[in-house]
Amino acid sequence: MSQSGQRNNVSYILTYSMIGKRPAGHRWPLPARPSSGYRCAMHFFSDNATPLAPQIMAAIAGADRADHGYDGDGWSARLDGAFSDLFDTPVSALWVSTGTAANCIALATLCPPYGGVICHEEAHIAVDECGAPGFFTHGATLMPLPGDGAKLTPSAVTDRLKTIRPDVHQVPARAISITNATEYGMVYTPDEVAALGEIAKAHGLGFHMDGARFANAVAHLGCAPADVTWRAGIDILSFGCVKNGGMVGEALLFFGPEREARAAEAARWRKRAGHLFSKGRYLAAQILAMVEDGLWLDNARAANGAAQALAQAAAGRLMHPVEANELFVWLTPAEAATLRAQGFDFYDWGEGAARLVTNWSQDAQSVAPLAAAIRALGHHDA
Repeated sequence: MSQSGQRNNVSYILTYSMIGKRPAGHRWPLPARPSSGYRCAMHFFSDNATPLAPQIMAAIAGADRADHGYDGDGWSARLDGAFSDLFDTPVSALWVSTGTAANCIALATLCPPYGGVICHEEAHIAVDECGAPGFFTHGATLMPLPGDGAKLTPSAVTDRLKTIRPDVHQVPARAISITNATEYGMVYTPDEVAALGEIAKAHGLGFHMDGARFANAVAHLGCAPADVTWRAGIDILSFGCVKNGGMVGEALLFFGPEREARAAEAARWRKRAGHLFSKGRYLAAQILAMVEDGLWLDNARAANGAAQALAQAAAGRLMHPVEANELFVWLTPAEAATLRAQGFDFYDWGEGAARLVTNWSQDAQSVAPLAAAIRALGHHDA
């Protein structure tokens, strides 16, 4: 059963607590560290529900002056170079407004309307984007496959490709899309990505990675970003920022000899779909603030560390290994109610289960109250 079908998005209100007031006349940019009066330790709904990293707010403020419109500004012009340095290869980079836009514009450049995209049955593009892949590609078909932890396996992909006849009556596969970290918080290793990349190359398929939590995956692996992307065969990466402390804006990264042509095509898709911001420098400035000084990895490491602290407390309750910043745990309705009564907010995730998501603003100390509350629930009977 799909994650979107199982989860129960309980009604909630995010209550950010401001303790005290800022000094009179306080102006942007914000300080480099979060205010001691700002708490976000009780909310574990999603990393979309968290505050902005102060460096991001400062970057937005720093871009608040006249420059060229759309993507003709100085900040947007630096994206290619910043990501080329980060990935140790030439990269063509575009800012886009949302993760859904990033994923679907990427797929539109890789797959024609009559083609198919092989993905996991729990992939965000399959269950959480309201048919946007088909909308952006003008009709391409998703080819969902099962797999533990929301991971595709080479054998599953190969078996699916074998079922497609080479005639005009069936949808031909034209791309593979994976998510790293996956929708269940699992991480593809460089070798796992490369195995799928070899299949993509052998069959002439484009290879896309949804990296909404790419930073968390790299933080877990401890590898170079290149090792799990272009060196493993990835053609296009949706590089997530918003879940990692950003406000609005993701990066769409193109690798390989076709990068410039694909990026140029994606730029037209971005405009045609209504995602070309007139003041794009505010998006570009956020993305640069993420990648130029290592903020993207620092934030991801903090979120992952908080998740590990909770994972230790939830031993025996974990539905999947905790490799990024998401935990899926077994909780009875009574146990979930007990935690909520103590002020901990999270999503139910089907019958007798819940999802907990940590974020950049947390650490082991800030999530210790929830860890203690989970331990106090006692042993879970499978």
